[in-house]
Amino acid sequence: MTEEETRWGGELWAAADLVTPMAIRVAATLRLADHIAAGRQTTEALAAAVDANRDALGRLLRHLVTAGVLSRAGTDTYGLTALGEHLRDDDPEGVRPWIDLEGAIGRADLCLVQLLHTVRTGEPAFPRQFGRSFWDDLSADPGRAASFDALMGARLVADAPAVAAAYPWGTLGHVVDVGGGNATLLIAILGAHGDLRGTVIDLAGPVARAEQAIVCAGLSHRAGTQIGSFFDALPAGAGGYLLSAVLHDWDDEDAIRILKRCADAASETGKVLVLEDAMGDDQGGTPNTEGDLRMLSYCRGRDRTLDQLSELAKSAGLQVSSVMPAGSRSIIELRPSH
Repeated sequence: MTEEETRWGGELWAAADLVTPMAIRVAATLRLADHIAAGRQTTEALAAAVDANRDALGRLLRHLVTAGVLSRAGTDTYGLTALGEHLRDDDPEGVRPWIDLEGAIGRADLCLVQLLHTVRTGEPAFPRQFGRSFWDDLSADPGRAASFDALMGARLVADAPAVAAAYPWGTLGHVVDVGGGNATLLIAILGAHGDLRGTVIDLAGPVARAEQAIVCAGLSHRAGTQIGSFFDALPAGAGGYLLSAVLHDWDDEDAIRILKRCADAASETGKVLVLEDAMGDDQGGTPNTEGDLRMLSYCRGRDRTLDQLSELAKSAGLQVSSVMPAGSRSIIELRPSH
């Protein structure tokens, strides 16, 4: 029998463990992997570098060795295992900022300790843990808000070329990226379609970052920004209204409100484009149940299948006219249903 099979609790205890995941998240937050890679490999050197209690940090380091994240040479010198290398800030997969406890998503994950409350009541866990909604918490801290924009933008980087190529964006003339954050996706789309104009609509913080990104991309002559909310009236007359990873942040009632605002602005001639992760279930894939629980816990959002999105669209006076794969996501084109 393997050590795992003979250890008390076996696979079940390992799957339910909270100590190791939190130890790894603390290591990510303190950027221990980068410090070790830079040559600070003893407990004393690391404690000085990250301003930590030497005894407590030493005990964390020893557990990270047990967990296979660090290696140990001698009594007090640490190195990175292959797993630990992924905690470096320059690792290609970019996991570290997602589990940084001081970043937007790493902090939000802490609300999962209130999952029992969510399951019993249907209410989001985040306000139970932090005393205010996920969105209010972001707005209250510019650093966390910038972290959120950066993480959402990073998710789009890999898929942005596929998204830009998968749909005839140029035929729209003008696309409004509703809740477009720091303009990462709009910039990619405009870069691939030379005659297209675009506008990012979002709250003041993201809009400021979008303006800077648009200037840096040399697209100020074709792109602009507007401070606003997708719960309020949107500027009418554009050829397309893009909702990229927006609807999954909201429950059905609010998602329908957002779609109705887009439908009203698009009127009879415009289109509403919903960009979401490939759903699974009715798409024949594996549903992202982990992401769905996160959305539920953070903000009572929901990862939806195509059928579920179609039902939302109907409630907003829209219907699905086409679905196009775009990297790991799908572009769902909606048009008026009457």
